[in-house]
This record gives sequence, structure tokens and C-alpha cells, in this order.
Amino acid sequence: MSLLPSRRTVLSALAAILPIHPVLADYAARAEEAESPFFEELPTVLSASRLPQTLNEAPGAVTILDREFIRATGYRDVARLLRLVPGMQIGQERGNVQWVTYHGLSGETPTEIQVLIDGRSASHYAGVNWAGLPVTIEEIERIEVIRGTNSNAYGANAFLGVINIITRHSQQTQGAWGQVNAGSQGIADLQASWSGSSDGLGVRLSAVQTHDNGFSGLHDSRKSQTLTLRSDYRLDGHNELTLRASHNRIERGMGYRDSLFNNNGERDLGSESSTLQLGWRRAVEDEEWLANLHFTKDGGMERWFGSGLGYSAVPLNRDYRSESANAEIQHRFALNAQARLVWGLEAQWETGTAPFRFTTGPKTERQYRAFTNLDWRITPTWQLNLGGLVEKSTDTTTQLIPRAFLNWQASASDTFRAGYARAWQPRNLFNYFGDVRVYDPQSGKLIAWPYLPNPNLRRTRIDSFEVGYLGRFRAIDSTLDVRIFNERISNFVVRQIAPLPAGQPPLLLPPTQFVNLPDPVVLRGIEYQFRAKPRPGSEIVFNHTLFAHPHGNQDQQVTGRSAPYVASLSWLQSYGGGWQSTASLLRMGPLAGGYGYVPGSAYTVRAYTTLDLRIARSFILDGRKAEIALNGINLGPRHQEIADRSEQTSHPDKPINPTSSMVWLSLAMEL
Repeated sequence: MSLLPSRRTVLSALAAILPIHPVLADYAARAEEAESPFFEELPTVLSASRLPQTLNEAPGAVTILDREFIRATGYRDVARLLRLVPGMQIGQERGNVQWVTYHGLSGETPTEIQVLIDGRSASHYAGVNWAGLPVTIEEIERIEVIRGTNSNAYGANAFLGVINIITRHSQQTQGAWGQVNAGSQGIADLQASWSGSSDGLGVRLSAVQTHDNGFSGLHDSRKSQTLTLRSDYRLDGHNELTLRASHNRIERGMGYRDSLFNNNGERDLGSESSTLQLGWRRAVEDEEWLANLHFTKDGGMERWFGSGLGYSAVPLNRDYRSESANAEIQHRFALNAQARLVWGLEAQWETGTAPFRFTTGPKTERQYRAFTNLDWRITPTWQLNLGGLVEKSTDTTTQLIPRAFLNWQASASDTFRAGYARAWQPRNLFNYFGDVRVYDPQSGKLIAWPYLPNPNLRRTRIDSFEVGYLGRFRAIDSTLDVRIFNERISNFVVRQIAPLPAGQPPLLLPPTQFVNLPDPVVLRGIEYQFRAKPRPGSEIVFNHTLFAHPHGNQDQQVTGRSAPYVASLSWLQSYGGGWQSTASLLRMGPLAGGYGYVPGSAYTVRAYTTLDLRIARSFILDGRKAEIALNGINLGPRHQEIADRSEQTSHPDKPINPTSSMVWLSLAMEL
């Protein structure tokens, strides 16, 4: 017999104290026979606390995009999948540039969300290269999104959350698979994957080449190649080794034809990245050891010429090189039947070189972390999650990052949670040390100084309070996940006009500098996801985020950086005979995000609605599984999602970068 109270008991108790008790009482009368033990069906979350936990046990709100859902969307990149996660605000300045934030509050080089691939960071000193992630869509098993700060588990980069991309084990599938995409805007993709295993050794090799011309009217082409390898070798019944390697190369069109002084002129950006990850796992009953080594090498070349006001062919570039290494050890074990603990140590080293951005030479950052998380089942219905991380970075004081969550399993189908967490944002090296100067190549005269360094910049801090609810309902096989949040962000960083150093003659445009706001930025609101399967073969997913007074009494540079609302509705339908469809409708509120800077300028993109649609049929061809699909994104009227503010200021009457609809046909089959 379960020790948990029934939903009828919980609702009856609530009905006794709430003014709407007649409605609750009526629902409670029917709830007992509708009760079903759903929790054994809930997925296990791996990323929230580094302890395996079912979804209702996790300390905070978690969204899981599983393999079936990912394939049903037909999307060609990870960033677009994240549009279907509550609280995420995603936009495209152009076809090959993604702006990915949680709650919208982000800067020019966002570093506040930790992006992991199989537990290892995919970020570098300038943020995440979403167009060149070293992973293919086909090899993803699922994506876990921790909505809300999770720095106590993964360090400063998890300031606003974690996106953990988990790939399939190399022994999960066998054989070869291929896919071809072709369609409008020059879409021409090739994908292939092969997996094999023998005597405890599994190997999977995946490759993808992606090409498209991006948005119409922009210099916006993209051509990328990604090659990944994953190998898992089981030494014995308790020990396993994992090797993961990847290489990505991408060429993208950037800039605008008529930008001011050609400071954002049309040019091509070429970048490459290589990663190598070695892991060891030992598991014996309730105890597990993990050790990982991770190496990344990343670089890009982006050069063009500025001109204007008597100067011509002024060389500009954003070339960069970065390298990073990470070592980690983690130990998980059971203290007793009611409590589990995980602890670990991590060291990370990263260096970045960008001569045009850092005049003082390479920048190096070292980080050291010690972390622990406790999962304690106080009673059969009450669960406590306590976590803490100590972090020391180059030239910064040691920070203690705490988190505490209390979960109440009110019935077999209802869980309430409440928690507090504090975190500090990682140092963005460009914000601190970016020193961009433009010289006339003939006279050597300084003609522009767009960025001044600010080594006295203080780290941004967040204090996050939240309450939540996770409920499952048998009536239409549905789930409701709610997060109510209050996020207080201190020392928020903005870009402002700065005085020239003493003795420097006036320049045509004033320089700028990153500074801390004196007053905190406060975000309050609610986000929720409702998933239902009203009948066999049908699934509906509704996401909604609503901010309470999102603009508030805050600095002009913060006003509008979070859209006041975001909503999405997805309908997945299987018709039988191999036919299925997916439709996703997104409504985004007005948003003032984006890049570029003109002193005194402010620009907010209008609210928009967009539709993505996919119709597919699976069949058998010559004894092999195959699928053909018609896919479309950005269907409906053209709209603008994110603006380059500098360019938009020169064209106040119309959006300078509206999206383009993209429609393509895909054919996938076993080889």
C-alpha cells in the first residue's frame, strides 16, 4: 500500500480552506478512481543535480526533448528546438546567427547558459557557436534543459540554466543510416551515420554537411561540415571507457551592404573547432565513479575593410583562436536508504587570442571547482535537495554557490517544489579586457576606439526564488509543469558611452565601455508547459511564459530585453499507415534584443507569430526502413526576430533583416 496521500485527499484538504471548494470538492470526488501511479513512467533526469532523479524529484524545473520529439520536428539545428522550451527566448538576426537566451536577458556574447554535450562544456570565451555545435541532430538521444540557475552543479556558466545534449550510446543501434535534404533558399544537406559493436566495443561515426542561403536580401549563406565519433568499451561488468571526438568547419556570410563606415560590412566568416573527450565510468550497485578529460581547439577568421570620411581600406578583423582543457572527477554513492550524495572536483583552463579585440595579448582564464549535492528523502512525501559549489577563477575571489530545494510529493500524481539559489556570472573576457582600436593604415592615426576595457567590472550575481508544481492527469494522459520565479540580478552589465582617456584627441564617434548598473534588475513571472495525449496517436504541447511588469522601473538598456510573453503550441499527430505530422505555432512578444550599438539608439522588434510544419511518411524500401518528409519553417508573413541595432538605426522605416520561409524535402533510410 502506498504511503502517499491520494489526489482526492489532497484536493479535499485544499477545498476545505479555499473559496472555490465546491469545484475542488467535485473534482476530488472523481479523482480517486482516476488516480494512476504515473511516477514510474516519469523520465530520469541526469543534469539537475548530477544525481539520477525522476522528474518529480529534481531540484527545479526541467524540460526534456526526447529523440522521438526531436525527429518529429524535422529541425536542422539545435537552437530551433529550444524555441519549444518554456522560458527560452530564441531569435535569428540572420539565417546562420542564433540568439539563444533564457528569459531574454542577454548581451552581445552570451555566456550565461551552460551548454553541455555529454556532460562537457561546448562554450568558449565568446559564448556558444550555435551554428557550429560539434554534434549532429541524428545522434542526439535527448536534450535536458534546466530552467533556472544551476551553477551549484556546473559552475558559473550555468548562471541562468543548463542545456545538456546527450548523445546515444554507441551500442544502442547497429548499421548505417543516411538522409538528404533539398529545398528553397539553397537548402542542400547530406547526413550519414554508421554504428557497429563487437565484444564490448561500440563505435558510431556520424557526418553531416549543411548548406543554405539564409534569409533573402542578406549576405547570409552557410556551409558547414561536422564529423563526430563516439566509442564505448566495456572493460568488465563495472567499468566502461568512452571516447568522443568531433571536428566542425563552417563558412558563413555576415554583415550588411550599406553599414555605417562599412563597420559591419559584408564579409565571410570561416571557423573551425575540434574536440576530444575521454571518460571512465565505474558503477557498483548504488555507487559510481566518473572521470573525464576534455580538450577543445577553436578558431575563426573574419576580415574586411572599413571606409568613409576621407579614409579608405581601413583593415578590420575579428580573428580569434582559443584552446581549453578540462579535468573532472565525480563520486556518487548512497549514504543510507534515504540519502544519496555526489561530490567532485574540476579544473578548467582556457586561453583566447584575438589581436584586434585584445591589444594587450592573449587572455587566459583558470577555474577550479569543488561541488557536492545531497538528495535526502526526509519522509516518504518530503524530499530535500541541498547543493553547494566553491569556485575560484583567475583574478577573482573565491565564491560559494549554494542551492536548497524542498519537494513535497502531495500525492502519487502531484509534486510541489520550492527553492532558492545564488550564483555569479562568469567573467566575459571581452567585457573586461576588450580594447578595440581602428587606425588609418597610411598615417597611423587613431580614428575610432569603439571599445574601452574595464578591468574593474564586477561580476553579475543572481538570487533566484521559485516555486513549482508538477502534476499528471489520467483523463487525457496529460502533464502540467509550472514554474513561478523571482530572479534578482545585481551588477547587471550594459554597454555605455565612456570618456576618452586623458590626452586623447576627440574621435568621430564616442568610445563605449561595459559597466555595471547601480540598481538590480528584477524578473518576475510564470512559465508552464502542458502536455496531453487526448487520443491515441495525438500529442499536444503548450508552452507559455508571462512576465509580471517585465519592463519595470529599470535602465533604458534593460527595458524590453525580455519579451513580456512567449507562447508556443505544438501538435504531433500519427495517422496510421506510416503517416505523421507536426505543427508548431510560436507567438513572441516585442523584444529589444540584438547586437550593434549607436549612442542613444533603441530598437524593439515587433511581436510576431510564425508557423513550422512537417508532414512525413514512413515505409519499407527494399527491406529497409525509410521516411520521406516535407518540412517548412517561418511559414506565413515575413517577420523580424532580432535586429542589428547599428544597421537598423540607419533604416528606421522598415526591418532590415526579415526572416525567409524555408521549405525542403527530406529522404532518410537505412543503408
